[in-house]
Amino acid sequence: MKPEIIKKRLIEAYPEGTVEVVDLTGTEDHYEVLIESSTFAGLTRIQQHQNVMAIFAPELKTGEVHALSIKTKVKLQL
Repeated sequence: MKPEIIKKRLIEAYPEGTVEVVDLTGTEDHYEVLIESSTFAGLTRIQQHQNVMAIFAPELKTGEVHALSIKTKVKLQL
């Protein structure tokens, strides 16, 4: 899966958030994503990560995305 597609999906899911995507190996199947979003407010870290994993469930199931390292942060509303 191309990094641009991963970033596009994350931006669609977290439009007010900040999204970064890093291809860890250059093979387009091992990624690290960093997402800062107000959507995560009130959620545990596990719930935040489950929220992100659900976006890529089909690709994780088939192995198109083999590894997905997730870093999340609550974006504070001012």
